[in-house]
Amino acid sequence: MMDKTFEPAAVEARISKAWEEANAFAAGRGAAPGAEPYCIVIPPPNVTGSLHMGHALNNTLQDVLCRFERMRGKDVLWQPGTDHAGIATQMVVERRLAAENKTDRRTMGREAFLAEVWKWKEESGGTIVNQLKRLGASCDWSRERFTMDEGLSQAVLKVFVALHKQGLIYRAKRLVNWDPKFQTAISDLEVVQVEKTGSFKWQRGGEDEFDAAKLDKALNKDPGGHLYYFNYPLEGVTYDADDASTYIQVATTRPETMLGDTGVAVHSENERIGHLIGRNAVLPLVGRIIPIVGDDYADPEKGTGAVKITPAHDFNDFEVGKRHKLAVINILDGEARILLAENEAFLAGSTPEGETLALHGLDRFAARKAVVALMAQRGYLARIEPNTNTVPHGDRSDVVIEPWLTDQWYVDVKPLANRALKAVQDGRTKFTPENWTKVYYDWLENIEPWCVSRQLWWGHQIPAWYGPDGECFVAESEAAAQALALGHYGGAVQLTRDEDVLDTWFSSALWPFSTLGWPDDTAELKRYYPTATLVTAFVIIFFWVARMMMMGLNFMDEVPFRDVYIHAIVRDEKGAKMSKSKGNVIDPLTLVDQYGADALRFTLAAMAAQGRDIKLATARVEGYRNFATKIWNAARFAEMNGCARVAGFDPAQVKLPLNRWILSEAATAAEGIAAGIPSFKFNEAAGAAYRFVWNQFCDWYLELAKPVLQGEGVDPDEKAETQATVAHVIDLICQLLHPFMPFLTEELWAQKAGEGAPRVLPSGDASLVCLTRWPDLAALKDAAAEAEIGFVVDLISDIRSVRSEVNVPAGTQAPLVLVNASSATRATVEAWAPMIQRLARVSDIAFETASPGQSAQIIVRGEVAALPLAGIIDLEVERTRLTKEMAKLDQDIATVERKLGNPDFMARAPEEIVEENRERKAAAEARKLKIAEALARLS
Repeated sequence: MMDKTFEPAAVEARISKAWEEANAFAAGRGAAPGAEPYCIVIPPPNVTGSLHMGHALNNTLQDVLCRFERMRGKDVLWQPGTDHAGIATQMVVERRLAAENKTDRRTMGREAFLAEVWKWKEESGGTIVNQLKRLGASCDWSRERFTMDEGLSQAVLKVFVALHKQGLIYRAKRLVNWDPKFQTAISDLEVVQVEKTGSFKWQRGGEDEFDAAKLDKALNKDPGGHLYYFNYPLEGVTYDADDASTYIQVATTRPETMLGDTGVAVHSENERIGHLIGRNAVLPLVGRIIPIVGDDYADPEKGTGAVKITPAHDFNDFEVGKRHKLAVINILDGEARILLAENEAFLAGSTPEGETLALHGLDRFAARKAVVALMAQRGYLARIEPNTNTVPHGDRSDVVIEPWLTDQWYVDVKPLANRALKAVQDGRTKFTPENWTKVYYDWLENIEPWCVSRQLWWGHQIPAWYGPDGECFVAESEAAAQALALGHYGGAVQLTRDEDVLDTWFSSALWPFSTLGWPDDTAELKRYYPTATLVTAFVIIFFWVARMMMMGLNFMDEVPFRDVYIHAIVRDEKGAKMSKSKGNVIDPLTLVDQYGADALRFTLAAMAAQGRDIKLATARVEGYRNFATKIWNAARFAEMNGCARVAGFDPAQVKLPLNRWILSEAATAAEGIAAGIPSFKFNEAAGAAYRFVWNQFCDWYLELAKPVLQGEGVDPDEKAETQATVAHVIDLICQLLHPFMPFLTEELWAQKAGEGAPRVLPSGDASLVCLTRWPDLAALKDAAAEAEIGFVVDLISDIRSVRSEVNVPAGTQAPLVLVNASSATRATVEAWAPMIQRLARVSDIAFETASPGQSAQIIVRGEVAALPLAGIIDLEVERTRLTKEMAKLDQDIATVERKLGNPDFMARAPEEIVEENRERKAAAEARKLKIAEALARLS
C-alpha cells in the first residue's frame, strides 16, 4: 500500500543510493548496441563553492538532457569535476590558518602551505559535489576530475610548453587588473564595478576657501566618487590661474595617478583647445615636461576636452601612450603605495618638489588627499565635483583594483581565435539562442593577449626556469629545463623556477579533452570527443567557452562541442538580480529541504524559456510540489481502484474511446517532450509534460473514468481495460516525467513494480526508470478518439469559462443548447450527457436550429453552443459591468504606456520596475481580450 503522501526528504537519499549501487550513470550504461555517443562536460564548480541558484539551473538543464538521451539509448557520459579556484581556495585556507592561530603562509613557506591546501581539499572540497547529487545530477561520479589532479596537471604542462614552442606564449610588461590585497593579477571576470558618488564640492574663486580637513572627512567615508579639475601650466609661459591661455585643464577621478602622467590628449577637431596640440605642459609637483598630443580618445564634448594620460595606470591611457610613444611610469608598488624613491622612470626628466618625494610609501588613498591638498596650495586645483562613476573592485578581496604595469606571462590568442571564429561561422559549433553568436564574434574579433600568470601559490606553477643571467627555459620538468640550460650555457647552472601560477581559466580551457584522458590517447577520448553539448551562462562565453574552442581546435584539431546552450540567469520574483547586499538571495538547498528537489527542478525547467531570465518565486516551487503531490495521489487512486498491469496488455488494442484518447494524448506529450529537450526548449518540453499529467490525465481522464472504475453494472471488460490502461499510463508518466522529476518518478516506478504482471519492455532495463527506453508511442495517435473526448473536454471547459466570465452563481445550473449540431457531435454529446451535466453544472441539454434569446454564445471546434441566461443573470447589468471594467483597463494601459514612453523613467527606473510595468500592461491587455470575448458572447 502506497504511503498517503509523497515525502521527498524520506525518498531522495534512498533513491540516490539505489542509482549509485546500480552504477546507473556510468559512461555508456544502458546504451543501445552501436549507440551514438552523447557527452556533456560539467562546467566545473569551484572546489570552495556551495550550490547557488545558477548552479541549480545549469545542472538541472544538463541533467534533463543526459537523462533524456540516456533513455533514448545513446552512449551517455556526463563528465563531472571541480575547479581548483586559485584565489578563492587560497583565501579560504589562509582564513582557516588565521582562525586556528597558525602562522601565515609566507612565514610557513610554499611547500607547507600547499600541504595545508591539499588537506583542506580532502576534508571540505567535496561539499559542492554532494550538493549536486542532492539535486539529482546523473553524472558518472566514478570519473570525477579535479583541475589539479595528476592527469590534468600533466595536460596543463604539455599545453603550456607546446604553446611556448609555437611562439604563442611569452613574457611581457603590460597593464593588468591588480589586486593590492592579494597582490596578484586577476581576470576581468573577478572584477566587479561598484558605483560611487561623492559629496564634497569646491570651486576656486567661490565663497569658501579650500578646506583640506573637510575633504579628508569626505574621503575617509569613501575615497571614490569625485572629479578633480587640475590646471597644467603650458611650457614657456608664466602660469596664471586666472588666465586660461597659460594652462590646459584636465579632470581625473584618481588624482594620485597624475604623478605618472606623461602626456595630455586633445581631439584634433577640438575647436576650443585643438591649437595646443604639439605644445608641452609642465606637470605640477613633478616638473616633468609632457607633450600635448592629438588623439580621438579625447572627447571634445566631455569634461574639459583634455585628458591626462597615465600609461602605467589606465588601460585606455596605455593604448594612447603606445600610439604616441609616451613614457610609461609606474608610481605604485604591489600594495598600491606610492613608489617614488629610487624610481628611475619617475625621476628621469623630472624635478619633483620635496613635498612630492615625501609622498613615497603613502597608501594610494592617503596620497590622493595629499596630492589634492598640494595642488590646491600651489593654485593648480580648479574645482572638485561630486561625480557618479563606477570603480573596479576585486570580487573576493573587495578592494579597489588598480591597472598596474608588471611582468606577466601572456598567450597570443589571435591566431587561435581565428580558428575558433571560423568554426562557428562554418556551423561546426552552434550557439542557442543564436543571438549569443554575435557576442562570441565580437570578442574574438577584438581579442587581446591573455594574461595567464597569477601571483599565487595555489595553482599550476608555471613550467619556466631562469638561469643566473635571467635566461628563461620553458619545459615540462626541471630535468628537461636543465637539459636546455646545459645546451645554452655549455655547463650545469643553478636554475630558479618561476614562482607564479597559471590563471585558473587556463586549465579550464582544456576541460573537454583533458578530462577524457588527454594527453594520453585514451578510449574515452576517441569515443566522446568532440562532446555533444555545453550548457553554460553568458557571462563566461569569453572566459571559458571561447578559450575551450581555441584550445580544442589547436590541440585536438576539432571543436570541443557541437552545441552551446546559453541559459539565462535566475532573478528574484520581481526581476531583480540576486545579491547578498539586497538580501534577496534564494538558497536552492533551502527549497529542496522545503519542497523537494523535483519541485525545484521542474520549476527551473518550466521557466527556462530561451533568452528570458527566470523570475523565481517560492510560490512557484510550492506549486510544482503540489504537482508532485497530485501525481502521487493519482497513483494512490489507481491503487485503490484495482488498476494494475495486466500480462499481455497491448495499448494499441484498447477499444474504449476514453482509453484510446488518453493513450493518444500520451503520444502527443511524448512527441512534444522529445521535440523540446534536444532543441533546448526546456519550458516547452516541461509544459507538454505538465499539461498531459495534470490536465489530461489527472483532471480529465481519471474524472471521466470514475463511472467505469467505480460505477455499478459496468461492463467488466470495459472496467478491466480501463484499469489496465490507467496502470500503463502511470508507467508512461514515470518515463515521460523522469528527466524533470527523477526522484518522484523513480519512487513511483519502484512502488508500482509489484502491482500486477511484471513489466515487459521492448528494450532497456526495467529495474530503474532511468535505465528504461524512451517510449515510442507514435502508433497510439488516435484522431477519432481525440475528436470525441477532446470535444467533450473543450465543451465542459468553455462552459465553465463562460459561467465565470459572466458571473453565473457557482451553485446555479443553466441549460445548454446545441445549435444545428452535426450528427457526430450530437452522438458525442448524448453519449457523454450525464458527465457534461455534472461537470459543467448543466440542468438539461437540448438540440435546436437557432440560439435562444438572451444566451451566451460558445464556439467549440466549429460547433455552436448556447447558454440561455434569462432569469439567471441580468444580461444588461453584466454588459455594463464588463464595459466599465474594459474602460478601467484602458486607463491602466494608458498610464503604463506613458511611463514606458517616458525616456526619463526608462533611464532612472530599476530594471525590475520597468519589467513589472511591462507585465502589468501585458496582463491588462490579456484581460481586455477576455472581456471582449465575454461581451461578444452576450451581444
